[in-house]
Amino acid sequence: MSCGEPHETDCSEILDHLYEFLDREMPDADCVKFEHHFEECSPCLEKYGLEQAVKKLVKRCCGHDDVPGDLRSKVMGRIDLIRSGQAVPDQDVATSPATPQES
Repeated sequence: MSCGEPHETDCSEILDHLYEFLDREMPDADCVKFEHHFEECSPCLEKYGLEQAVKKLVKRCCGHDDVPGDLRSKVMGRIDLIRSGQAVPDQDVATSPATPQES
């Protein structure tokens, strides 16, 4: 997606990092760069608005469910493994044996 005009920051870079911007998970200088891009690029601004609306809708509809503590621990453990570069097992060895699946 592009408006056809040259920009200091390419539209593909903006769209590749759109969720980082939405979640404010980037340095302030990068946020300013994105805001400047949105001021001059209506297709990217439209995509930003759409993604922002979807994010708000998901939060409103799904944001009230409590996550079980053991699930949170397992997910955080896997994230730590990935960040450390270790192999992540297909099945968590810390969980109880899986119930045999029906054929």
